[in-house]
Order: sequence, then structure tokens, then C-alpha cells
Amino acid sequence: MRKGLAREIFVYFLCFCFLLLTSGFPRMVAEATESGLPIGEMISSGEVKFEARENVWKRTEPAHFPIFQGVRIKTEKGLAFVVLPNDSQIEAGQNSLFTLQDKDQFHLFQGGVSFRIPSGAEISFRVANLSIAKSLPLQAAKSPLAFARSEETVGSITLHPKGSLTVKSIRGPLSIQNQDRVVLAALSSGETVTIPSTVASGEQRQMVAQYGGEYPTGTAATEELLGLSDTTWMWIGIAAVAAAGLGIGLSVGGGDGDDAYITPVSP
Repeated sequence: MRKGLAREIFVYFLCFCFLLLTSGFPRMVAEATESGLPIGEMISSGEVKFEARENVWKRTEPAHFPIFQGVRIKTEKGLAFVVLPNDSQIEAGQNSLFTLQDKDQFHLFQGGVSFRIPSGAEISFRVANLSIAKSLPLQAAKSPLAFARSEETVGSITLHPKGSLTVKSIRGPLSIQNQDRVVLAALSSGETVTIPSTVASGEQRQMVAQYGGEYPTGTAATEELLGLSDTTWMWIGIAAVAAAGLGIGLSVGGGDGDDAYITPVSP
């Protein structure tokens, strides 16, 4: 009697397992497990914190800290070194705020980062309304639109306090796109571009970028506001001075000519 009951229970158990297999239960378990896995690892030094829950920040483990999707991390007086599954490396400087929305999508909200993207790996950096990623140059081949094998890409991104953005390519090509997927700038090795805050935020769709390693200050603030370079303002000033001088010269010359035609009258 007991052997028959045990056999029936075993048969029911097999049937239940078969139903689970056919209903996609293993796939559901795998998806739930994957969603709970970290998408990056971080080593930090100094004061580095993560957002445990909304507006609640806790110190990270300096030796090894797993990064989960959507968790915000900020470096106050510290540095953070992030390694992704595709071997991409990102170093966040002090006073930076960032998050990983996916294993190949890095969001920077504050501060600056330096990065190294290996050959064959892909990652995009989202800053405000702009997206920065490495671009693959076309090469001559038998098949149309054949891409060359991507090389290692090294560069840096700095988000300035007033909202402008500086992107530098140390090695490899980079492209900057806006929210409409329009390429605003394409950088080659050794090139730097600064995007004004109005363009980075999406308030101004026209491309206004300054090439160079330093962020514009002083009189260059007018350039960011009106989209005019220092050279343009210089020529405008020269033209204004020349026009003023020409006007004065004509006025004086006209006065002398009139005096030449005056004939004194005898009393």
C-alpha cells in the first residue's frame, strides 16, 4: 500500500515538473536571476557613495563593489574605477555623479570621466541630451558599407558646472549626437570640442561648438550666448573703428573744401 502511494506521488511530481518545463518556468527564473546580477564592478578610493534608496546615500566598499542597473553613484572627495563585462574601463573623478542604465550605457549627471573602450567593444555615454560613442570609419572593400575593425578608443568627458560639455579624444574617433540622432561633432585622435550648455540641454538645436582643450571663460561667455567666435567679434570691432574713422575724415575733409570756396567780402 505504501509502495503504491509513493509511486503515485513520484508520478505526480514528474508530471508537475513536466508542466513547469513546458510553461517556460526556467526562462522566468533565468530572467529574474539575470535582472538581479550586477552589470559592472567598481574599485574606489576616498569618499564614494551609492544611493541605497531615494535620497539615502551609503559608503561603498573600496576593495570591490558590484554595480547594479540604475543605482546612482557619486564621488565626493574620492575616485571610482569601473570595469564593465566587455572590459571597458571608466574612471570617475571627484564630485561626479553617474549611473549604469545597462552594461553598455553610462549616464553622467555631474563631473567628469576618463574612459578606455577596447577594440570590438561598444559603450555609449549619455550626458544631458547628448550621446557620445566611438564611430567606425568606412574602409574600401568589395562589399558596400563595410566597416573597418574598430580600434581601442581612449578619451575623456567633462560636464562643467554651467552645463557646457567638453569631449576629448586621446585615441580613436568619437561622435557626438543630440536627442534627434543628428551628429553634432566628429572627433579624431587628439581633438577636443566644447559644446555650449544651450546645445547640450537641447534648448538650441544649432551646432555651436568650440574646439580646444580649455572651457571658454570671460569674453567667450558671449560666444556661448550668441554663437560668435572671438575672431568674429574682433573683425566687428575693427570694422566699427574703421567706419568711425572714415566718417570723421569725410566730415573734416568736407569742411576744408567749403572754406576754399569762401571769398572774403570787403567792408
